[in-house]
Amino acid sequence: MDQGIMKHVPDIFISMASYRDPELIPTLHNMLEQAAHPENLHIAISWQDDEDLSVFERAGLKPDGIRSVAGRQINAFRYFGTRVDIINLHYYQSQGACWARNLAETLFEGEAYFLQIDSHCRFVPNWDSEMIAMLSQLQRKTAKPIISSYPPPFTPGEDEEASKKRYVSRLTFREFSQEGLPMLSSVPFTSEEPVPGSYLAGGFIFSTGDFIKQVPNDPHIFFAGEEIAMAVRAFTHGYDIFHPHKILLWHYYQRQECRKVWGDHTNEAKAEGTIAKAWWEWDKVSKLRVRTLLGLEETSHEALAPWALGHERTLRQFEYQAGIYLKNGTVLPEVMAPEHKTFFSEWPADEAQWLERQFAYHKKTLTLSKAEYDTRDPAFESLHVSVYTPQNVLLYKKTLASSELETLRANSNNDDIAISFEFKTHAAATPKFVRICPWSADSGWGTVTEKTW
Repeated sequence: MDQGIMKHVPDIFISMASYRDPELIPTLHNMLEQAAHPENLHIAISWQDDEDLSVFERAGLKPDGIRSVAGRQINAFRYFGTRVDIINLHYYQSQGACWARNLAETLFEGEAYFLQIDSHCRFVPNWDSEMIAMLSQLQRKTAKPIISSYPPPFTPGEDEEASKKRYVSRLTFREFSQEGLPMLSSVPFTSEEPVPGSYLAGGFIFSTGDFIKQVPNDPHIFFAGEEIAMAVRAFTHGYDIFHPHKILLWHYYQRQECRKVWGDHTNEAKAEGTIAKAWWEWDKVSKLRVRTLLGLEETSHEALAPWALGHERTLRQFEYQAGIYLKNGTVLPEVMAPEHKTFFSEWPADEAQWLERQFAYHKKTLTLSKAEYDTRDPAFESLHVSVYTPQNVLLYKKTLASSELETLRANSNNDDIAISFEFKTHAAATPKFVRICPWSADSGWGTVTEKTW
């Protein structure tokens, strides 16, 4: 090849939302030091903090001008040849994660690829080339692939390198929230290639630049519900999600020592006039929007435009693929089985049979004090524990013999006992009450104790 001809390397637009995060600068350093082509990266950061922009200069970033985009001042910096654009916001201005992500997306300039990450990550060497190569491989299978997962964890500090876990995982369904929204978890897997999935992770999305135009973040989603909303919108716009079979980056989870938006945007802060709304007020509106998107409200999802569902595939087809029925809050048995199946490549030929195989799963551990289970009756035989709906319909019943109670008490550090419930129902009946009643051979049923589920 002629040495005078340089091979073109596609550029990547990187969106980061950072809320008072001390890991932002270390993340930028590591990302750019590990990139194969840092000069082809364009990083946009919604920086929600109260620090002076000089923190970036002290970190080695060079100022590169100021401009205005959509009425907001953008401060540009250069580092390792990378352009880093900062939207400088005081943290009291924040309206949630997706609001901040949406702001960062306003700086998109038609780059070939799009990467969304959190501001507390570490990267493998040549991560940019690795992501592009993996996506190119997937484009041979499908026209619109997405790479997404919960990256393996790490902990910053002296033992940072040793803390990096060496597994990959795929996203799985965990449970429905009280609002009926699917909540996610993950399980490790091994494969020679990326595996298909139904869910994506807000902290790591990689796709073509078209994704940001077709499935931009809904700025009205505060936090909870972000991932299922993005997943169904991406699916209905024709995108296919894949979980990477090898490590591309690490993520710092929990971050208990860091300030969070719900710790700052409190009722007290609102009363003082420093914020317009408390975090839970944003969250309430947010969850209603996600319920509308998922068809759980009477309002049509079209009212959410331009953040509504797409028209290439339907929400019901997403449910077929994921094995869940949103309206009833139920899932197929395979979803909750040890295999944690979340991708059904063959959709049902008979919807009635598919619905018949759906179950609602309920899991809880109830702690009883000694006074709630010890009757002091020498003829005591068993404790009957029953779960009821708000309409007083029996959902589940568990009987514990006196010997079982003694075993539970022996496993306790005090006289309290922990009773585990795990059962399924055909309908999405909501457990509300737990009633505990002893049985004695001499005196029959004892006093009923009622607790909230």
